[in-house]
Amino acid sequence: MKGTTTVGLLFDGGIVLATERRATMGNMIASKKAKKVYQISDRIGMTIAGGVGDAQQLARLMQVECSLFNIRRGRPIAVGAAATLLSNVLNQNRMYPYYVQLLVGGIDRNGPSIYSVDALGGASPEDRIVATGSGSPFAYGVLEDRFEDGMSEKECLDLAIRALRSAMRRDSASGEDISIVVITEDKYEELMESGIKG
Repeated sequence: MKGTTTVGLLFDGGIVLATERRATMGNMIASKKAKKVYQISDRIGMTIAGGVGDAQQLARLMQVECSLFNIRRGRPIAVGAAATLLSNVLNQNRMYPYYVQLLVGGIDRNGPSIYSVDALGGASPEDRIVATGSGSPFAYGVLEDRFEDGMSEKECLDLAIRALRSAMRRDSASGEDISIVVITEDKYEELMESGIKG
């Protein structure tokens, strides 16, 4: 899965993570139903771009580590701590790096936040919007033009779809349906664009 588009948007009280579902191998569309958003903790999600095997292994590892943290400490891991943990894992494998570009986002006692994590373990907190993958330049064009402070959950959801649709029109490695996750204090909700009613 060398080509992907994933986006993350923060709104007051939560976060939207969204991806398209195409996985490619060179010029071939390998899958039209690729899973690119993983729940790694009760209120934390992780989007993947890059090598499928590498990303899936990291998602499994993060699910286990976040669960162990919860058991040992009696509270869920914070979003920033999860991003740091993932960063440390990637940094320890610099000689044989995981071929990935990831977003870790969710909500904790400090509110909603999102982090971009690169293949060598660089973790950067993102301000309000972020995109990764081969279609990200097209998605950023829409996000930066349309995003405003104070947008509602529904407005952010609509903007995420609009940004992904823009990328899917111009990036041959991005396509098919759109998978969306909305995270607030009360829910971790997975949606498909085809199932969202205006």
